[in-house]
Amino acid sequence: MASFPKLVFVLLAWTVSLVLAVQNVEVQGSDYINNVTSDRFQIIGVAYQPGGSAGFVAGSGVDPLSNGTLCLRDAALMQRLGINTIRVYNLDPSLNHDLCASIFNAVGIYMLLDVNSPLPNESLNPGDLTSSYNSAYLNRIFAVVEAFKNYPNTLGFFGGNEVIQAPGTEGTVPPYLRAVTRDLKNYIAKNSPRNIPVGYSAADVRDYLADSFAYLSCDIDGASSDRSRIDFFGLNSYSWCGAEATFHSAGYDILVEMFSNTTIPIFFSEYGCNEVKPRVFNEVQALYGPNMTSVMSGGIVYEYVQEASNNFGLVDLYDNGTAAIRGDYDALQKQYNKLDIKALQSGNASATTLKSPPCSANLITEAGFAKSFKIPSVPTGGQTLIDDGIENPNVGKLVPVTQTTVQVAVYGSNGGLIKDLAIKPLPQDRSNTPNGQDTSGSPSASGTSTGAKPKSTSGVGRASFDVLLGSLAFVAFVVLYA
Repeated sequence: MASFPKLVFVLLAWTVSLVLAVQNVEVQGSDYINNVTSDRFQIIGVAYQPGGSAGFVAGSGVDPLSNGTLCLRDAALMQRLGINTIRVYNLDPSLNHDLCASIFNAVGIYMLLDVNSPLPNESLNPGDLTSSYNSAYLNRIFAVVEAFKNYPNTLGFFGGNEVIQAPGTEGTVPPYLRAVTRDLKNYIAKNSPRNIPVGYSAADVRDYLADSFAYLSCDIDGASSDRSRIDFFGLNSYSWCGAEATFHSAGYDILVEMFSNTTIPIFFSEYGCNEVKPRVFNEVQALYGPNMTSVMSGGIVYEYVQEASNNFGLVDLYDNGTAAIRGDYDALQKQYNKLDIKALQSGNASATTLKSPPCSANLITEAGFAKSFKIPSVPTGGQTLIDDGIENPNVGKLVPVTQTTVQVAVYGSNGGLIKDLAIKPLPQDRSNTPNGQDTSGSPSASGTSTGAKPKSTSGVGRASFDVLLGSLAFVAFVVLYA
């Protein structure tokens, strides 16, 4: 019989190694479906790119998912906001993302990740497609897959963002987007422990929008196994502007009609017009209402962080790590809190069995849009990368999240300090949902708020309890004193 000390050690080691994970979400027909609960998954998300594209610097050792302290701060605010998905645009696959990915996993937030970046040779160049589509580029995008393939909250990869936009790109870019999609999906099939969807994020250029969707989502030669077909389609749409906008005036009715026969999930990969201030986000009720949920799978608000070059942010972030909620955050939270989550999770059995149409020039309506479905071959050296995997990949993994209380000061939109701000790890099979909490910093908020927002001083939150250490102490107590 094992001695008490040895038994305690074994039980403590087991507790330390225990890391809960969200359930995978997969594409079934035109819906996202939780593969355990079979609930429909609607994206309730925000774009997350601190510093913007200009803040992504090669060799800096920093990207949006590399600093656990800052991710903890933002995950706590996002959890209260009620989102279940973040979109991250620019990532360095050589960095360690384990803690950030694990924090977002703990609070039931999934990640949609762009594989490209604005750095040289890390995206397709529409003006020089032949040269930019090469094995070095494939190595870059495959490295992103390696870095994030093992996180269960990786919801999907964007193979491109607004590449079909400028006049002329509609005739040349589409075959290359299908080639990149094929290469990513083949790499995932050979080198990932699970299937991870690959899609495209389109600009809302109405002349090209329907054709972009039709071209990228059909099956070449009618083969359902065609890996050059996208698994989902994102749309960056800013047509709903201000409180007076409606389902019809914003053209949402046109979008619903345009995509009414979709066989893959479609969602707003960006939305949140700021031409009318303050933003009230009343489009949320339309997007998650009965007129749109039969076609759309939610959306991603642009954006979490206030950038100096625009006025889209929900939160101000300061160089010392502190943060302050903006009025847009409060307005969005109020809209999310009105949603009927149970209704959104109700699936449509027929939607999950839809099959993509065979590719045909008849699917394309614009004269200048690509009509040939002959796509480029894998560039020299690319197939070896797919078959053997890239060299020395930086492969991520979930790690225990032992710190739950935010360690920097965060202020409400009224300037009051939000006290006791922390993440609340969720049960294993749950994604985050709006919870009705008010995070404005008012006295009614969870945790009292005091003081005023500083401009340059750092703040440290109350010392937190370590969840895993608490578990260890409990196990030790039971074994020693039972």
